[in-house]
Amino acid sequence: MLAARVRAVPEGGQANAALEVLLARALGVARATVAVACGHKARLKRVHVAGDPALLAERAARIGGNSGRENGR
Repeated sequence: MLAARVRAVPEGGQANAALEVLLARALGVARATVAVACGHKARLKRVHVAGDPALLAERAARIGGNSGRENGR
């Protein structure tokens, strides 16, 4: 799980589009590979990112501040 904040207004899908751009840049992937899959009108969203799962997991852990350790161990 990642936490993200965008400045775009939640009208007409602008906030969702801004989130997709933010995640694409942070993960180093093309914008077209990122899409909000669930929660289009909710604060919590599920996002689909196409690509190599191992590479994406590594990049997501890096931007999320997770060094691979869970529960502080």
